Amino acid sequence: MSEPNGVEGLLRELAPQVLGALLRRHGGAFDACEDAVQEALLAAALQWTADGVPANPRGWLLTVADRRLVDQVRSDSARRRREEALALATPQAALLAPAADEPDPAADDSLALLFLCCHPALSVPSRIALTLRAVGGLTTAQIAAAFLVPEATMAQRISRAKQTLKAAGGRLAPPDGAGGAARLGEVRHVLYLIFNEGYTASGGEELTVPRLAVEAIRLTRLLLRLTPGDAETAGLLALMLLADARRPARTGPYGALVPLEEQDRERWDHELLREGMELIAATLPGGHPGPYQVQAAIAAVHSEAATAEATDWPQILALYDLLLRFDANPVVALNRAVAVAMVHGPAAGLALLDALAADQRLARHHRLLAVRAHLLDRLGTDPAAAARAYREAAARTSSAPERRHLAARALRLEGAGGVNM
Repeated sequence: MSEPNGVEGLLRELAPQVLGALLRRHGGAFDACEDAVQEALLAAALQWTADGVPANPRGWLLTVADRRLVDQVRSDSARRRREEALALATPQAALLAPAADEPDPAADDSLALLFLCCHPALSVPSRIALTLRAVGGLTTAQIAAAFLVPEATMAQRISRAKQTLKAAGGRLAPPDGAGGAARLGEVRHVLYLIFNEGYTASGGEELTVPRLAVEAIRLTRLLLRLTPGDAETAGLLALMLLADARRPARTGPYGALVPLEEQDRERWDHELLREGMELIAATLPGGHPGPYQVQAAIAAVHSEAATAEATDWPQILALYDLLLRFDANPVVALNRAVAVAMVHGPAAGLALLDALAADQRLARHHRLLAVRAHLLDRLGTDPAAAARAYREAAARTSSAPERRHLAARALRLEGAGGVNM
């Protein structure tokens, strides 16, 4: 799935710009402004598709959104609470005409909007939902479908996020100094989480959610354009590109999961690989690598190998050692255990898993069991234990493709070795 183009791509690009301009024009009221922008986007999707894109699409959207906002404020009694909130924040006259100090219409508030949607007062799921809707321009229904939740549930999550922002006094202004650096890290983390859900869905019948992966890449491109020279943002984009390049080869017939070592590397997207490799090559020599740059470097080592057997596992292990200094979380440690097994043998990797099993954050996660099963399978001394681990991992995952893949691995061992279960 390529990045959105035509009318859809233009609307997604303009959505945060129009919302930012509307927020500046009317002095706040995020929920009312965001609703008005969504209505303008829907109107544009219908009209522009039929009649063509206007000469000034941003101005068209801003005008329509502004009118919708005024209509909302003046509408029926069901909207009075919103009217009162908006009236407190904005003089009524400001709703009827542009403010005297209206900002430059060409200004792009996308970065400030990203910071606002990733406000510390919001939970991580709320940050993700609000970012996808306000900055990504996705509808509530599209976000709900991507995360496999009912539309009403996602609508409530977004509504609560807006109310939390209002209570926290969130403003459309990127923080500066140390606070700005910390908040930029939070924005990157939200985009990383969006991409991860798109790269490997946490549940459902499909292995991937391409819309989320594509949107995360688009928003990270935007973030890099707005923060040129930020090495970690460049590293994050490189990581996404190198990972997403494998998507065409990650599933086989009927959506079956294909592990990295079994993928047909000719099916990888070599244009994305080239762009990702160029980004990381331009970033790492700067001498101040961060966790996203290191993860991108690991992905680059995999990408450089013509075959799975040619992978430079000692280099990957060294990179995981470095990554643990930045991010000593159990998932990184689990991935490092795989690298240790590839360099020093399955028994060495299995020894590390015993310690990880004591970490409550990972103890019952299907990934730990899946890695244990894989290493026991490679060791070859106890196929019954490997099969049991595959079966237990399959039972714990919410992803149907992963469940089928793990169950098939167990069945192969049971069939080959006559394992009694």
